[in-house]
Amino acid sequence: MKYAFVFPGQGSQFVGMGKELAENFKSAKDVFEEVNQALGQNLYKVMTEGSDADLTLTTNAQPALMAVSMAVVRVLEKEFKVKLKDKAAYVAGHSLGEYSAACAAGVFSLQDTARLLRIRGDAMQKAVPVGVGGMAAVLGLSYQDIGALVEACNDSHYYCVAANDNSDGQVVLSGHIQAIEKAIEIASEFGAKKCLRLPVSAPFHSPLMQPAAEAMAHAFMEVEAHDAEIPIVANVLADTETEKKEIIKNLIEQVTGTVRWRETMAFFDDNDVTDIVELGAGKVLSGMAKRSLKDINSFAVYSVQDIEELAKNL
Repeated sequence: MKYAFVFPGQGSQFVGMGKELAENFKSAKDVFEEVNQALGQNLYKVMTEGSDADLTLTTNAQPALMAVSMAVVRVLEKEFKVKLKDKAAYVAGHSLGEYSAACAAGVFSLQDTARLLRIRGDAMQKAVPVGVGGMAAVLGLSYQDIGALVEACNDSHYYCVAANDNSDGQVVLSGHIQAIEKAIEIASEFGAKKCLRLPVSAPFHSPLMQPAAEAMAHAFMEVEAHDAEIPIVANVLADTETEKKEIIKNLIEQVTGTVRWRETMAFFDDNDVTDIVELGAGKVLSGMAKRSLKDINSFAVYSVQDIEELAKNL
């Protein structure tokens, strides 16, 4: 058995997440308290009792999703004596999930990871005025074929880029709202089955996020980093890295760069991974893996029952 553990990104959050873990395991409750302390905010209350709108705010969603993923990791390690570094061949995370992966691999402390994601969320929100940028999911076109559509949407005043190469036939565009609207209008002419506007407040993973990349470069100077105990498959490389300086460089580039998730899945396939385990809220990544990798087991681990079952199998 060869395991890769993956960590969800924005969009997987839901009100109530983390509650069952905190009520059943002290180690999970401790994670949420540590994150609250690091942020000087009762984020756990926002996660479990807040409104959808509050939790969806980038500034809350990013550290909250990381906290739930790390609560699952901590429960495995403390309650079930399963150490990720002994079981994982690789870790990876989708966008903000790469910070969860880095925390799980021992690169940053939990509190520093929470603070980094708060800075990242705020910086991404501030990088572009509301209404200037947007994102759209294009279904039915491959990453190779998306170039012609992107070219047709761009001019000297505005542009979009391929932000997430999620899987065969699912690519997310990001950029100026004019280019995104044009993509929605003309995508079918380029062979797309659908092109849907995403309910996000900023054009993530596009060059418009450059101010946020600069903010992260400063933020990383304030935290202590260690080499990874588990190889991290970086979004911008779709290849592994363990050296702390390179991990930080990749995380800075990731703010404006493409999330190469389809290639990350291909990397797992090429490197004989047998099981892809999604740790944290939602089932987005395990669902994508199921659709694209027929020979690899993939499943999500979030509930008490999921964790008990995984610990038994490990």
